[in-house]
Amino acid sequence: MQLTAPLRRPLEGEHFHVIVIGGGINGVAIARECARRGRRTLLVEQHDFAAGTTSRSTRIIHGGLRYLEHGEIGLVRSSLRERQRLLRERPHLVHPVRFLLALDENSRRKALTVRTGLWLYRMLGGPARSRNGHGDEYKLHRLLDSGRRWSVFDFEDAQCEFPERLVAEWLVEAVEAGAEARNHAQVLAVNVFSGRAKGVLLRDQISGKDERVEANWIINATGPWADRLCQRSRIKTSQAMIGGVRGSHIVLPRFTGAPNAAIYTEAIDGRPIFMVPWNDQVLVGTTEVGHTGDPAKVEPSAEEIQYLVRSVQHLFPTAGISRSDISFAFAGVRPLPFSSGSKPSEVSRRHYLHDHKDDGAAQMISVIGGKLTTAASLARECADRIGARSQSSPSAVALVDEDPDPILNRYVLDIAQTASISESTARALLEWHGSRTQHVAALAAGGAVMKAPLCRHSEHIVAEAVYAISRECAVTLADVLLRRVPVALGACWSETCSRDAAARIGAALKWSNEETAEQLEHFECERVAFLRKPTAGVLLEAAAD
Repeated sequence: MQLTAPLRRPLEGEHFHVIVIGGGINGVAIARECARRGRRTLLVEQHDFAAGTTSRSTRIIHGGLRYLEHGEIGLVRSSLRERQRLLRERPHLVHPVRFLLALDENSRRKALTVRTGLWLYRMLGGPARSRNGHGDEYKLHRLLDSGRRWSVFDFEDAQCEFPERLVAEWLVEAVEAGAEARNHAQVLAVNVFSGRAKGVLLRDQISGKDERVEANWIINATGPWADRLCQRSRIKTSQAMIGGVRGSHIVLPRFTGAPNAAIYTEAIDGRPIFMVPWNDQVLVGTTEVGHTGDPAKVEPSAEEIQYLVRSVQHLFPTAGISRSDISFAFAGVRPLPFSSGSKPSEVSRRHYLHDHKDDGAAQMISVIGGKLTTAASLARECADRIGARSQSSPSAVALVDEDPDPILNRYVLDIAQTASISESTARALLEWHGSRTQHVAALAAGGAVMKAPLCRHSEHIVAEAVYAISRECAVTLADVLLRRVPVALGACWSETCSRDAAARIGAALKWSNEETAEQLEHFECERVAFLRKPTAGVLLEAAAD
């Protein structure tokens, strides 16, 4: 499809202090940090922001309890520090979650070792904040196989149900700090002259034009595409930087008796996996399979899906879960550091910055590794590395404090009155937009078209889509419905919902019938390529109805 959007000014011949390539959570965080430190910054993403690894994660903000097994206490401590920071600064998007750790009698992890590890994890993580999950041990024990003995422990971590929304907020803050942002713009190559990276050749997929842009520094934050970018640019490294690992997930409907807490347990082969309440469903994952193919074409294998289903059945044999219950499955490639001969589970989850000076491309850095939890600290480290001096920058304004309900309820009433919308819609807006909800509410106050729900099952409204395109760099219907206002990830979503949303958004944006149809077709293609429906042992390109 030929993308159409408001004209973007040409960049040909412009010079930036730093060009960040890759618009996942790490790239957006780096661009935001550099812009806030006064560096003229360009952020470039070949598809859409958060469309790659970020949107295909387990959506947990955690310190990494399993990292303690590998002695990475420093990584756990820094991750937990960042978890607390996100809980404080983004309380509408990042929530404390109570986890239950369930181990059966055959686990290689001994109870005393587990208790010691959990004690250390709590000490490193600070005071508990989660208020949910009471009585969940009883629910869990009722579902577990009564033929085996189980030990159940509890601990606290956090969840970001929609990291796409966190990326959108950081993206807006980067642009407000002066950054230029370009999604649907592919870097064809990094330009290297006399042993130094001088800029990039990029193709704007909206205008169809190729542009050369110069910079003092190039940051390769493309995740699993990092080695491919170097190969296209003829930058030779001594060995591969990325050891791509495919992680697949399945999404199930909530089943009878399922606990409200998240579950951390062992799969059928003893690997740790999660079962997490998510978006009124249950998210199960993840696998760890080496992946050397195109990260853009990654999908769960039939074997991985069977592995996850069997692991759920092993844990809950009386729940009657089968492949036919899967709403959809998805996969992403984790950009772990390359480690020859190591199992994926043994590779360190630490990130590092690869300086390409010895590769003949000084002033270029590749970001290797990283995760949702530590994106902001990675960004600070990267900005320090390129000599961007730290300045006092505004922190996010927390929407709620330690006792959120009275304050949240007051905001709900204010927004509902301002926009003349229901309290349930106002609450839905606040949960995804936080302190920026007032901007969406102002759009909603503009008339019935803006107040219309995106589909008959949703409290989210057309004004959010318009805000996404006007302020959050969304270009396509898929950018809106899968990432900025990710209602299409819900259990209810169907082709009817897609048609209704396209028609209502198109009416608000004055799209022609042809453009609306084209946007809808492109959205459906992207949705079914991302959210796979397993049927009869074969992954069909169809999304759940």
